[in-house]
Amino acid sequence: MTITIIVITAIISIMSFNNRTLMVKLQFNPYSTYHQKQWYRLITHAFVHADYMHLFINMIVLLSFGTAVERMFGELKGLGLISSPTLHFVILYVGGTIIASLTTLKKQKDNYYYNSVGASGAVSAIVFTSIFFQPLSNLYLMGIIPIPAIVFGVAYLIYSHYMSRKSIDNINHDAHFVGAVFGFFYPLLIDPKLFKIFLNQLELWIN
Repeated sequence: MTITIIVITAIISIMSFNNRTLMVKLQFNPYSTYHQKQWYRLITHAFVHADYMHLFINMIVLLSFGTAVERMFGELKGLGLISSPTLHFVILYVGGTIIASLTTLKKQKDNYYYNSVGASGAVSAIVFTSIFFQPLSNLYLMGIIPIPAIVFGVAYLIYSHYMSRKSIDNINHDAHFVGAVFGFFYPLLIDPKLFKIFLNQLELWIN
């Protein structure tokens, strides 16, 4: 499913680079979403990106963590906790896309000129579901410096919250933060007892 999402997103994003009308139609504009009831924008904005670099970064992160989360869901199926890993992956990705946008919708629903694009909210959800199951796995800062996933996760949330309050760039940090939180708690929606997996690994790290 990860590969399928990447292919679809790449195709639509590249099409939108050369088609301004398509970009405007699919991007997340809270004013149009709320006042004109164009609720589809809560999902479609994840399939368009600002430029090739934006697309590449989101998709390479999705490829790295999405395949890992699919394997984790496969293990949950083996334990009898879920029946369809693919269905749960889609719910996680689409749910992350929507939920990550709700804070922005509330803040910007009366701002006609605010627009947002990209799959960052959904990708953040995928990354943090991975962190939930493997908090001690190494993530590589700048591709070189290894840090435990849980440390990265905490730093990511702090940074996203800080940058959201500062509002000094054109990045939707609220979507990053909310998508990440949703992704971390999603396994608990499957079975609250899964929290023991997370705690047991932290105990090994502390001890």
